[in-house]
Amino acid sequence: MSEPGAPDSETKPRRSARGEGQPASGYGADSIQVLEGLEAVRRRPGMYIGSTDERGLHHLVWEIVDNSIDEAMAGHATRIRIAIQPDGSILNRDDGRGVPVGKHAQTGRDALEVVHTVLHAGGKFGGGGYKVSGGLHGVGVSVVNALSTWMHVESARDGKIWAQDYERGQPKAKVYEMGPAKGRRGTTTHFLPDPTVFETVEFRFETIEQRLRESAYLNKGIRIQLVDEREEPAREKTFYFEGGLVSYVRHINRAKDTITNPISIEKVVGSTSIEVALQYDDGYNDRVLAFANNIRTVDGGTHVSGFQAGLTRTLNEWAKRQGVIKDAKDNLSGDDVREGLTAVISVKLTDPQFEGQTKAKLGNADVKGAVQNAVSEGLNQYLDENPGDGRRIIEKSLTAQRAREAARKARDLVIRKSALEGSALPGKLADCQERDPERSELYIVEGDSAGGSAKQGRDRRSQAILPMFGKMLNVEKARLDRVLSSEKIRPLIIALGTGIGDTFDISKLRYHKIILLADADVDGAHIRTLLMTFFFRNMQDLITAGHLYVAQPPLFRVSTGKVTRYARDERERDRVAKEMKVKNLTIQRFKGLGEMNAEQLWETTMNPETRTLLRVDIDDAAEAETYFSKLMGEKVEPRRDWIRAEARKVQNLDV
Repeated sequence: MSEPGAPDSETKPRRSARGEGQPASGYGADSIQVLEGLEAVRRRPGMYIGSTDERGLHHLVWEIVDNSIDEAMAGHATRIRIAIQPDGSILNRDDGRGVPVGKHAQTGRDALEVVHTVLHAGGKFGGGGYKVSGGLHGVGVSVVNALSTWMHVESARDGKIWAQDYERGQPKAKVYEMGPAKGRRGTTTHFLPDPTVFETVEFRFETIEQRLRESAYLNKGIRIQLVDEREEPAREKTFYFEGGLVSYVRHINRAKDTITNPISIEKVVGSTSIEVALQYDDGYNDRVLAFANNIRTVDGGTHVSGFQAGLTRTLNEWAKRQGVIKDAKDNLSGDDVREGLTAVISVKLTDPQFEGQTKAKLGNADVKGAVQNAVSEGLNQYLDENPGDGRRIIEKSLTAQRAREAARKARDLVIRKSALEGSALPGKLADCQERDPERSELYIVEGDSAGGSAKQGRDRRSQAILPMFGKMLNVEKARLDRVLSSEKIRPLIIALGTGIGDTFDISKLRYHKIILLADADVDGAHIRTLLMTFFFRNMQDLITAGHLYVAQPPLFRVSTGKVTRYARDERERDRVAKEMKVKNLTIQRFKGLGEMNAEQLWETTMNPETRTLLRVDIDDAAEAETYFSKLMGEKVEPRRDWIRAEARKVQNLDV
């Protein structure tokens, strides 16, 4: 800052006696650092595994397991065993070929050591080791090694077992021979994540279980065993599916009323293997899961485009042959034929081209035509052999077509009504002053009384309030036209600004934090579940982008008269009461948010400095799909069975 009265100083490049253009800050040639070996991985782990939280931690497991899966896809392995050891380490063993050993010509070091200590080293680049592989970037096992406190590797091949040990990516000694293999073959990798790198080193059995089940579906005939030895007795799951993708589709639809049998399509085009399984249910939502070389391509790609084009064209042509559709103007759209559809697409190819490091989208242009033709041929054959299923699919698609037109008219009505009223925002919305979405929050508050307290207690600059009263529509049981006509949901859609359905545009989102605020009881949980069902089914991109949160209001107020603390549940209430060490405590149980005054609501739930928010995330889309169908769908039996199975786990049920 300049002195008072002095003109602002002008910043100019300085010259140094050491050389022209040398900055005075000392940023010269000797400032440039070269990170040797795996040091770069330890310095910037997020660049290699995405993050250092729980998700990044489990990414280490995926990298190791994917190597074993690659052996299986190459036809050299049939069994994989993953064990979470009592000390929290991971032990992975397969019966594949084993990592090569012996002097590596290019480096002069043992091949086993090169694979585990050098980035971009492996048998997946030249095409000689693997025809099909998921781990194409070649950073997998060496990155896991770099981010582990220790790693032990064994390679059983050529009648012997070879091994090497590492500490934080560095070999402790040379590769050594352990002894004869005695019939054993394959690779064993044992590692302990480095707690100085990760925010948590606690592996979740359920997270690993979901991923391994998915891998077993995608690679039929492979047996994958997961064991958790941290428990006594050990917890164990084994996955083996002869049905492959058909079994996967049945698994996803186990809580739904299906209207067709699963349809299986398999074809090999050149070096590309195509496998598709699909089935229709009587619901209104679609679920298409796509994989390329076992990697979930969440953003789709050419294989998904080919599937959609083949499905739409084939159903329209078949409907015309049946005389159901007589004119091109009556053709079914892609949205029409995907209503109630569950499909899994898996392609395996020698040279996949993924868009971005995350491999979220497949870009191979030739795959689109190959998948489209495979789907057309396979589906045509199935429909001709099973005309009853074909007619049910067409009837459902025609109903969806009529509903889509009704939804378009309802959407247009919402837009016209907003324009006539002179404002695009609903009357109950108390908007914030901030216009930058990144600094704006929308609280969706249960009940008018709670909405009043929230409006009074909020920070008007950045916090908007939208009260919702009464039970909202369960969108799991409704098409989009009913959603748009709902007086409870329409104000929410307008307030968010993104539109809905085929007009949805996340870039128009008016608030980057959408916070669900409901009572801390069973009724509040029901309201939150209905809202989360709406977002999952109609605006899932908001969840995956990290915009949806759940507020954590307290259930109890514990006070000595001078000191007041809050607790979210009975367990925390008892702990707080014990810590306060006062006999005459006043404990108030809030029956609802409306019992809190504005100051209490701000202090406990809305103040960014003191509040607790839970971000809603989707770890496994297929599993989330199953749970929403089971808990919110029309079918009663799966919901009742789930409640019976889970009831014994409940410890504190608020009634």
